[in-house]
Amino acid sequence: MEIRGALARLRRATGLPVAFGGLVVPGRWQVRISELSGTATPALSALAVTSGNGLGGKAVALARPCAVTDYSVSRQISHEYDAPVAAEGLRAVVAVPVVVRRRVRAVLYGALRAARPLGDRTLGAAVQAARDVEQALVVREGAAELLAAAHPVPDPGADPLREPVSGAHREQVREAHAALRALAPRITDPALRAELLDACALLTAREAPSGAVRLAPREVDVLACVAAGATNGDASERLGVTTETVKAYLRSAMRKLGARTRGEAVVAARRAGWLP
Repeated sequence: MEIRGALARLRRATGLPVAFGGLVVPGRWQVRISELSGTATPALSALAVTSGNGLGGKAVALARPCAVTDYSVSRQISHEYDAPVAAEGLRAVVAVPVVVRRRVRAVLYGALRAARPLGDRTLGAAVQAARDVEQALVVREGAAELLAAAHPVPDPGADPLREPVSGAHREQVREAHAALRALAPRITDPALRAELLDACALLTAREAPSGAVRLAPREVDVLACVAAGATNGDASERLGVTTETVKAYLRSAMRKLGARTRGEAVVAARRAGWLP
């Protein structure tokens, strides 16, 4: 999904008629082309590009963007994939790696059916599209790691009726919830942001908050930080807002919950199903 959306944005931002890309195959230095946008043939579909080979393989090996003005005659790359590239009629091509935690995870391509240099604006837009995918992967994997930490695989030999949830585990869940809530507002992709908030909901006691109390998303964000032990200053840094804004959201939440203190507000929010 991330690759498809990035290719659409790349074409809109650059005006390039063709874009395609795919993820690195786990355990192998090979990119499998899985998404095509603007292509006229299936020649590139499912193409496996090995690290070091062709333009995309060079981008994987170097972990940096690479471009050619005329693919078929370029001396900067090897030519294992000339046939499918020629079948699609591509000439000028840029390949940008998606790098997460110093590891290439995918490659995005943009291309013209004419042999002419791709300008800095085009290259910059292609790089930005790759950064968008990097952010999405970081957030998705970070959320998965937090959820895994909050919900460890139980010991198959343990009796769940005799294994109460420890206080330390509860705190881990609350920290995970606060971290996810703090990440969500930074995500510009609405679908990814919604997915992250759905992950937050998995950490709460109920599927949906109960009762008549309705809290605004930012009020929940602030309460989640408070529940994890954050000060107002800590919460403002995590959420990217001022300390006064944090105080305003906290006062509003306390009023809605009928709480006189921060601690009472957290307890009331948990009872209502807003916090784990």
